Amino acid sequence: MKILVMVKRVSDPNVLIRVNADNSDVDLNNVKMAINPFCEIAIEEAVRLKEAGIATEIVALAIGASQSQEQLRTALAIGADRALLIESDTALEPLIVSKLAAKVIEEEQPGLVLLGKQSIDTDNGQTGQMLASITGWSQGTFVSKLEVSGDKINLTREVDSGLQSISLNLPSVITCDLRLNEPRYASLPNIMKAKRKPLVTKTAEEYGVDLTPRIKTLMVETPDVRQGGEILSSVEELVEKLKTEKGVI
Repeated sequence: MKILVMVKRVSDPNVLIRVNADNSDVDLNNVKMAINPFCEIAIEEAVRLKEAGIATEIVALAIGASQSQEQLRTALAIGADRALLIESDTALEPLIVSKLAAKVIEEEQPGLVLLGKQSIDTDNGQTGQMLASITGWSQGTFVSKLEVSGDKINLTREVDSGLQSISLNLPSVITCDLRLNEPRYASLPNIMKAKRKPLVTKTAEEYGVDLTPRIKTLMVETPDVRQGGEILSSVEELVEKLKTEKGVI
């Protein structure tokens, strides 16, 4: 079974993000970039399935700037067999990304698609669901455990009420949650080998998908600084402050 893993380039989770002076966007100048942490979990799970003899090939897919080659090389170093980059000069919305990924699925014919449950930059959490809808495949979201058995995949999902166990028919689109696994570090020998693995680059325009944005960003603002708390001696004092100082009751 071939597995397609989607990879997104985002700012490093440890970097402090700033907003442009004109509040038009996030300032990414000289910011360290990395693989989206949830995408890294998806790559790790694909590699584990291959090590278990379930997957025969892992294809890493990135849709975005040309610099995403760096993240694809990391995916190759972790264990992907080859990579495809669909270049776009502008940031693409989840629906457009899903349509482009669906075109790649038509070409590659994978049996399973793995991607992170969300990206840490926009936090939309939409691409997996949209991709499943476009392809007509079964979908499992927020997955913390999975097991492939024949033509079915058994999943444990993290939902508001706890955990949910479901069984899906393959092919399927799976979005990976934080507790699915612990991603490995790419070793130096594998980093060197990754440089020789195939990485194909295409443009988004080649796929015949309408790239016109449907969402317009009006303003980006830095969150308010959290104020310090106050320890009160009684419930009565709390109620009084909520009435007189905060005006919430």
